[in-house]
Amino acid sequence: MAHYLDPNHRQEIQALAHSFTAKTEWPTWLLLIGVYAGWFAVILGSHWLGLWLSILLLIPLVTLWLSVQHELLHGHPTRSLLLNKLLGYAPFAVWYPYTLYRDSHLLHHNDDDLTLPGIDPESRYLNQQQWDHSSLFERGIHWLTKTLLGRVLLAAPLAIARLTRHEWRRLPQAWPMWLTHGAITLLMLGFIAHYSALSVWHYLLLVSVPALSLASIRSYYEHRPHPQPEQRTVLNEAAWPWSWLFLNNNLHLVHHDLPKLPWYFLPTVYRARREQWLARSGGFLVQGYGQLISRHALKAIDSPRHPFA
Repeated sequence: MAHYLDPNHRQEIQALAHSFTAKTEWPTWLLLIGVYAGWFAVILGSHWLGLWLSILLLIPLVTLWLSVQHELLHGHPTRSLLLNKLLGYAPFAVWYPYTLYRDSHLLHHNDDDLTLPGIDPESRYLNQQQWDHSSLFERGIHWLTKTLLGRVLLAAPLAIARLTRHEWRRLPQAWPMWLTHGAITLLMLGFIAHYSALSVWHYLLLVSVPALSLASIRSYYEHRPHPQPEQRTVLNEAAWPWSWLFLNNNLHLVHHDLPKLPWYFLPTVYRARREQWLARSGGFLVQGYGQLISRHALKAIDSPRHPFA
């Protein structure tokens, strides 16, 4: 339990941890069943639904799946790493093997390294040396991804390109993971091609890539450079449907401070001590994704250069 929490808050969180909901993890089990059932229902019913409605339903469903995988790698709904891996291995989002996502994301949870380029695997910043060695075109792309519209349009293809480049270099060590992921992905794509109204290319380009783009809205401004690690992580008071789509991970500081706290308790813990959380974040508050869209659709939210890395 985080040392900075006052005793009453600790007791409240411990009470939640001993509740029937926490012990059974029934919300996450229902969510898992719902996402699997929803995906198969849309795929198998796509001839009746039609191509475009099926695609429109699959995009948020796959984005939600990414949020479910995030819960699994943090130890929900079971404490078994192997069982959670099996539950979350379905390659609905195609591009990232579950184990790669899990290992990279857990490294990201070293809060002392948050936002630091080359150390935090989820950093969106460049250090001065990287900036100096960037071409004008590359700098322009980095500035574009600092706008929300640019991030939605460019984040997914850029992430896939970086992933390909990075994983190709370490393929001699990572080939078992990629062989397994590739085989299961090919089986899934074959199932889609045989049983649905979607072609393989429909799913790859019109479902999985847009789902990554939609998920990139959450990570657009969830961290900022700051000398104090606890003030690098946002509290975004997003409303439904964003909070549901991202499983309350918009309350990102609460998640980073209490990474074992399941998604369905994050709002309760935040609301119980809202002013304390805001003080801890140094006022790093965003009042919903609508605020980001209205202010930063076309305006960079900050510089791609890290100020002190």
